[in-house]
Amino acid sequence: MGNSYDLIVRGGEVANHAGRGPADVGVRDGRIAFVGDLSQASAGEVVDAAGLTVLPGVIDTQVHFREPGLEWKEDLETGSRAAALGGVTAVFEMPNTDPTTTDADAMADKLARARDRMWTDHAFYIGGTHENAAWLDELERLPGCCGVKVFMGASTGNLLVADDDGVRDILKRVNRRATFHSEDEYRLAERRSLARTGDWTSHPEVRDVESAIRSTRRLVGLARECGARIHVLHVTTAEEIEFLAGAKDVATVEVTPQHLTLDGDEAYERLKALAQMNPPIRNRPHIEGLWRGIAQGVVDVLGSDHAPHTLEEKARPYPASPSGMPGVQTLVPVMLDHVAKGRMTLERFIDLTSAGAQRIFNIAGKGRMAEGYDADLTLVDLKAKTVLKHADMATRSGWTPFDGMEVQGLPMATIVRGRVVMRDGELQDSAHGRPVRFQETLAPSAARG
Repeated sequence: MGNSYDLIVRGGEVANHAGRGPADVGVRDGRIAFVGDLSQASAGEVVDAAGLTVLPGVIDTQVHFREPGLEWKEDLETGSRAAALGGVTAVFEMPNTDPTTTDADAMADKLARARDRMWTDHAFYIGGTHENAAWLDELERLPGCCGVKVFMGASTGNLLVADDDGVRDILKRVNRRATFHSEDEYRLAERRSLARTGDWTSHPEVRDVESAIRSTRRLVGLARECGARIHVLHVTTAEEIEFLAGAKDVATVEVTPQHLTLDGDEAYERLKALAQMNPPIRNRPHIEGLWRGIAQGVVDVLGSDHAPHTLEEKARPYPASPSGMPGVQTLVPVMLDHVAKGRMTLERFIDLTSAGAQRIFNIAGKGRMAEGYDADLTLVDLKAKTVLKHADMATRSGWTPFDGMEVQGLPMATIVRGRVVMRDGELQDSAHGRPVRFQETLAPSAARG
């Protein structure tokens, strides 16, 4: 083995598949070349990681960066800027833009917009609809596509697929794991009259527990009928966790930091529209159910569901206020605070933010800190404390539902394919994010030995 590297991350505590302990990480050509003692090696660039813990790069598999068409809320540059500042090395972005990402031209447009503007690596979902179901087996194989996303509950444009026949048509054509927003649109429609004007406490009544569990039961039944793999996004109920524990043959499970942290019994009164998202923030019994899902291994991955709206939009009285909240910049500190408080181990955090994403989506060359993998690293200070503030958020919307929350555990550096893109809260160099590759769709020339 040579003794010279492009980059060495030196003097930190490494946490990876081999456990936790002191080690250096050597990088060549954007990939990890060695993990171990590199005290005698040289490099073109050295990152001093003394006092820090070096993690596999955090992957956020659910973000809404709003471009094209909704750039006043967010765009690919500002969203990925927030991601990099938050220690995230790759993001998977959603199709409910304007126009929606439902055909090859829209996918190509997003990839072109992202090039040399996004700070992190990236992939984009193709939206599954009634209209494009027949071509999804081709669309899901497009370069830069992380898979098919289906909205079973209310969404924008033509993305809503509420009926079993529509979901069945999609699952019969999709070969990769399909991703779902699982709320029963028929029940939601019946309950919209329960919304009380200006009263956000009615939001979880409109979108109640039964809306979620009914849809998820339908979805799992359809997946088994079709022999398909599914990924259920932002699970919010204890009932779904219990049910999905018996559906691991077909279903993987995502939860979000906000559903693990915010308690609806006080959050709606305190935050009003800033606590409004779909599916809704729920109360303590459901929070405890989600944490049981993490402890028992039912939950496979954490996603932020970063979905910003402006404060002006959020100021509208409920239910005119839009659902969604920022989260990509706060995923790491909020969840590391849970680690600091003993609610989960650092090893489980790694599993949920890198290894889990790799397993679910069959990411090529990411999700693991090991020789030959992309040199994606998130460096954190597990002892550092700060108070999260609106003013520190890089998202264009300029706010966070966690404003005023003290956290322990902060991202100190973000390294993407061996390039330092954030250090000590400042972006470095320029944006050079590239499309994520997937094992199921590698072009012959892209396969590496």
